[in-house]
Amino acid sequence: MNRVSSRMFAPAALLVFVFTIAFVRSEGGSKVRNPLNTPNGTGTLSTYDENGGIDVSNPFFQNLGSNGRTCNSCHVSSEAWTVTPEGVQARFKNSDGMDPIFRPVDGANCPSADVSTKTARASAYSQLLSKGLIRISLAVPANAEFTIVNISDPYTCAETTVANPAFYRRPLPSTNLGFLSTVMWDGRESGGGKSMDASLTTQVVDATTGHAEAAKAPTPQQVQQILAFEKGLYTAQVVDNDANDLTQRGGQGGPMSLSKQEYYIGINDPLGGNPTGAAFNPVTFTTFEKWRNLAGSDKFSRERRSIARGEDLFNTLPIAITGVAGLNDALNLPVINGTCTTCHDTPNAGNHSVSLAINIGVTDAVPEGPLDVAGLPVYTVVCNATSEIYNVTDIGRAMITGHCADIGKTKGPVLRALSARAPYFHNGSAATLEIAVEFYNQRFNLNLSDEQKSDLVAFLKSL
Repeated sequence: MNRVSSRMFAPAALLVFVFTIAFVRSEGGSKVRNPLNTPNGTGTLSTYDENGGIDVSNPFFQNLGSNGRTCNSCHVSSEAWTVTPEGVQARFKNSDGMDPIFRPVDGANCPSADVSTKTARASAYSQLLSKGLIRISLAVPANAEFTIVNISDPYTCAETTVANPAFYRRPLPSTNLGFLSTVMWDGRESGGGKSMDASLTTQVVDATTGHAEAAKAPTPQQVQQILAFEKGLYTAQVVDNDANDLTQRGGQGGPMSLSKQEYYIGINDPLGGNPTGAAFNPVTFTTFEKWRNLAGSDKFSRERRSIARGEDLFNTLPIAITGVAGLNDALNLPVINGTCTTCHDTPNAGNHSVSLAINIGVTDAVPEGPLDVAGLPVYTVVCNATSEIYNVTDIGRAMITGHCADIGKTKGPVLRALSARAPYFHNGSAATLEIAVEFYNQRFNLNLSDEQKSDLVAFLKSL
């Protein structure tokens, strides 16, 4: 691949807005260059479309609802096919808060919030503007083993009730879907690589009738066109400002290598669920293994060695995993001797290779370490059988299963294209990769040195 310079592009905040609008207004039948390279704060993001190029006439870019939104409103290519606060803020500035993403149904902190003036809109959409969060309201399931006994809601939203609580979550990327073992943060839909059309169909229909407020569902043809488009996308960082081209000297960065990566459910299951019988391999990432003994004292060589050290740490750093609901309790092991790849086990993608909802503490009302959950409602939840009390900002998987054991559990996302989609975790509580690494450092008592933290961040931002 030719060397790509991130200096060729306009400032990212402006490009996010311009590029989104360009997609929506393009003439039918046209395709965007393939791969599509766009800048972000740490270098250049690249999306490869195995269908031959991004077809902007696809229904993904069409208004199928009643409020002006398209799928592209919340899944922007230059933001790793999700949205970022930087991009949302640019769209607010350029439209005075009238861009289609700013709709009270789920963009506002409360659907009945005052949005009559620009000042009111800035307040109403504060979580979307500050963390890229969308409001998701779900009904407590009829079989719930828990009861919501109190809500501390900073927005005093009349629509947020004990029967229909609301949670604020980041839109998941609509790329790299072939690596999913489950869909949505609460895992309400099963994954299965490219064979998961039923799950993705539900997501497309629900997004159109919900987020876009359509009076009727998209047609089967429109659904299939959207699915074909989404499943053909592979996105990854291809240039790093410090390491330069991530495909040089044996590096396997960028989306082209990723698109060739094998995946099936259980491909590297640490619990022994690989359908082939193959044993778990903790060396999940080999993307930059050829950089580990790279010669050279120049800046690029030094940074590439740092990325390789970070990859090695991710694969091999011993972690005493404790107190993780969905792991320790499921295996009846108070301590699991693992690594980062115990959970992020999908080869060179970093997803769960099986459906795995866990609670590492990011849904806690007061999470351990440096995470910021300010502005999120807090729910006091009591388990009916045991009287155990939880104080959480998101009830998580339990809102789907009804099980008390699932309170606070969420799934992990595919790790590729991290640099372009800060903030991190389902609720945007880690503003940067540095904060995310520090959270894990404190949560699992890793005692990382400054160099180890720097190496891990260098690796993660190169994905």
